[in-house]
Amino acid sequence: MRTDGIAQEIDLCATEAANFLKALSHEGRLKILCNLCTGEKSVTELETLLCARQAAVSQQLSRLRADGMVHARREGKAVYYSIADQRVQRTIDLMYDMFCKTENKEG
Repeated sequence: MRTDGIAQEIDLCATEAANFLKALSHEGRLKILCNLCTGEKSVTELETLLCARQAAVSQQLSRLRADGMVHARREGKAVYYSIADQRVQRTIDLMYDMFCKTENKEG
């Protein structure tokens, strides 16, 4: 029985998963995604929520857009961001359950 096809599929899936996790592994991007999981936010709202400069927030949003994790909507001068990939929402929900819920922090 040949497993070349299975091995290639595993390689492709592992590469995709690793790239996905790399995008999430940056603390600033992770905070942005956590805030976007509660609904669409403008860049200004994200700056305020994260206590971060506009340039830093925009840089991380640019990376998240390039990775297909968020999409932008322009309304006048404001740009609003939201989650574009449901895998992001599912992953953030899981991480919230694992790391943020009080009962999981108590040991």
